[in-house]
Amino acid sequence: MNDWPDAQPEGPRRMRHVQRPQVPPQQPYPQQHEQQQYGQGHNQARGQGRDEGYHPSFTQAQVSGYDSGYSSGQVYGGPQGPGRGPGGPGGPGTVPPQYSPPRTGGGAGAPDWRRRIKIGSIVLAVAVVGWSVGTYAWASSKMRNEVDLSKVIERPSEGDCTTYLIVGSDSREGMTAEEKKKLHTGSAEGKRTDSMMILAACSSGNTMVSLPRDSWVTIPSFVGSESGKKYPARGGAKLNAAYAMDGPELLVRTVEFNTGLRIDHYAEIGFAGFANIVDALGGVELNIEKGFKDKKSGADFQAGTQTLNGEQALAFVRTRYAFAESDLARTKNQQKFLSALASQAATPGTILNPFKLYPTLGAGLDTLIVDKDMSLYDLATMFFAMKGISSGGGTSMNMPIAGSAPQGSLKWDMPKVKQLVEQIRNDEKVTVTSNR
Repeated sequence: MNDWPDAQPEGPRRMRHVQRPQVPPQQPYPQQHEQQQYGQGHNQARGQGRDEGYHPSFTQAQVSGYDSGYSSGQVYGGPQGPGRGPGGPGGPGTVPPQYSPPRTGGGAGAPDWRRRIKIGSIVLAVAVVGWSVGTYAWASSKMRNEVDLSKVIERPSEGDCTTYLIVGSDSREGMTAEEKKKLHTGSAEGKRTDSMMILAACSSGNTMVSLPRDSWVTIPSFVGSESGKKYPARGGAKLNAAYAMDGPELLVRTVEFNTGLRIDHYAEIGFAGFANIVDALGGVELNIEKGFKDKKSGADFQAGTQTLNGEQALAFVRTRYAFAESDLARTKNQQKFLSALASQAATPGTILNPFKLYPTLGAGLDTLIVDKDMSLYDLATMFFAMKGISSGGGTSMNMPIAGSAPQGSLKWDMPKVKQLVEQIRNDEKVTVTSNR
């Protein structure tokens, strides 16, 4: 018989919760202090004979020798509630809520389209600017600034318009024997003016005036462009003789002397460069009102709208013997074609297309000779002025002619010439007309 009273099994005993002092997150608990505290508590428990029943108030992180600065409040070795174990919320290795990285933007994974569009626009703008600057620098380096207008003496005063003297020469520079045969240029040495025209770019309207190469003019005194020697006036001669005597500088001097109009810029292109520009553009569309043939130039055209390649274009602007008034008819064809050429070259389809722009610039700038002060911007202004004339924004005409002169040349109508020059100098609308 059991004399002991009925005893009930003792239930699980809850361990006393020991509250440890809070340690700031930025100041980890010193390891040395941990070791000291652990040692004191352990010795005290052993001295009281309660070693196996003593549970020091350290977290698991402290026992391992590392204090993250964050305490869940759970005593090491005590009961663990739901979600308080290692790896769970609030357990070791869990980042406290206050340290969660802040969210930005319109939500997780949501693209910021406005930022992307802004960055893309900046990149595109930088690329366009870089391409434009690079193209301008490349084209400027290829320009042949060879004509020195400072050598021209006794020049007229400047006017309100920007004036260009545009010259087409019969230069065969760089052409092979096969090319000379194909383009019907012949093999004459040197170069002569095949066409000449004044282009006045004015705010009142642009004006293009062709100067027949057979014009009877006075070749004034001049200083040789190479020798530096001064030569006396020669008197009456055909206009193209000035170029043959001393090149572009004397031609400018002669035009200025006989018209009283100051020439601001000079541009000259030879046979090969002209044909290459047309081919680089893929041809130039032109309406030929009346068909004609010329064995010397190689021209053979039917009436109607057609696209001329480089060989055909050169034949078109050089033909003179197929017309009754040979030189005057040719200058009209030259103006017509140059306006069409400029109209097609100065378009977004050419300027913004590198596959057209670079070949066109390369073909033209290699053979285009300009004055020393002419920039790529001035050259572009010249082309746009010619384009304006072809679209009806200006006047295209021959120099007014009064009749015939010695050696089968043409005499200018000087009263009309003076009126025309005065209107250009003062940037007035041109009302003078050519009678032929």
